[in-house]
Amino acid sequence: MFIMTARIPKRRLLAGATAALCCCLVVAAALALTLGRRAVSTAAEVSGIRDNEDRVAYLSGLGWQTSAEPISTQELLIPEAFDDSYTSYLALQSQQGFDLTQYCGKRVKRYVYEITNYPTGEAGVQAALLVYKNKVIGGQVQAADGSFLHGLAMPQASAPASPAAVV
Repeated sequence: MFIMTARIPKRRLLAGATAALCCCLVVAAALALTLGRRAVSTAAEVSGIRDNEDRVAYLSGLGWQTSAEPISTQELLIPEAFDDSYTSYLALQSQQGFDLTQYCGKRVKRYVYEITNYPTGEAGVQAALLVYKNKVIGGQVQAADGSFLHGLAMPQASAPASPAAVV
């Protein structure tokens, strides 16, 4: 058995501890910034959406009354690269906290529900949800005739709907 003894001056020991503490603070700050950025970009994404009941409950939580079952269900392929025709749609999703660029090349389900309590009383309004692996990754409210398209948040009754975006 070997025993080694070293004598370290207190100044060197203090300098080493200070350097280690500074390194730890830098790593902690970097993690906080990185995790904070992710939380903001995916704030709207909700996990645990496994079935129709969960989707209806999600829309109900946003204030919407919908049909009990989807009026349309589709499987879509998110493009590998988005061209200019997706600019306004990606902006709409981004404003809601969704980031579809994370899902390029992935197959998603699109569930469309009829909304029965649109603030203006308009009929034929639909809510569409994009779901990937039990997580809502996007969505919008739209007129069936294409006259308007906006985010999932309930608009004010007096606010005009924005023009339709190209999807």
